[in-house]
Amino acid sequence: MLEVNAIDTFRGPAHILHGVSLSVGAKEVVCLVGRNGAGKTTIIESIMGFLPLKAGRIVFHGEDLTGMPPHERAKRGIGFSPEDCGVFPELTVGENLMISRWLGEKAAQRGNGSARTDPETQAYDVFPEVKALLQRQGLHLSGGQRKMVAVARAMMLSPSLLLLDEAFEGLAPVVVNRFTEAVMKIKALGVSILMAESHLGAASRIGDRLYAIDRGEIIFHGPPKDALANQDVVKALRG
Repeated sequence: MLEVNAIDTFRGPAHILHGVSLSVGAKEVVCLVGRNGAGKTTIIESIMGFLPLKAGRIVFHGEDLTGMPPHERAKRGIGFSPEDCGVFPELTVGENLMISRWLGEKAAQRGNGSARTDPETQAYDVFPEVKALLQRQGLHLSGGQRKMVAVARAMMLSPSLLLLDEAFEGLAPVVVNRFTEAVMKIKALGVSILMAESHLGAASRIGDRLYAIDRGEIIFHGPPKDALANQDVVKALRG
């Protein structure tokens, strides 16, 4: 479904990603693990089109997305929940969701032949808690609520691929469990997931496959159990 081929990405003068390659298959959860600053967010933002590539290609459903603006990638069915949630503070939760619903109407016209649930049903099925927040301004949401809204908003696109950047960051353990359930429910809906995560343990409970990144380079790819048994990977992630 998604192929990231040998990409190089800069942030200003800093060369962050060095020949990074990865893939995500249909109905698969792939976790991208690494310490803060290792390059996880840069990979996600490169896939979404927020950062230009200096080299390499990004291919989605066989189409080369390299150079395509972010909103066009969203129309093709890539949902995105950023680390900072990106919830518009002055808009209500309902208005935040509606913006994505409008864009999702374009995504629903991709014509890939797959049957899709109504996007509101999908979003509320993953996080029914969001229904009670529809009239609340984004400014007045807790951290956990903002993350729920960000994921629900991404699901309003009816995506075939969901990018989650540090979905568990800053959450209490009980809320992490709730988000773990949500990720598995999204997978059950047939949506593929690429999730950036700082903690190897959390990633190993969710991911079908795992990529470990350190200093902008992929240092491991394989089953989570193999990563847990690889002392070089564990040492790199612990710093």
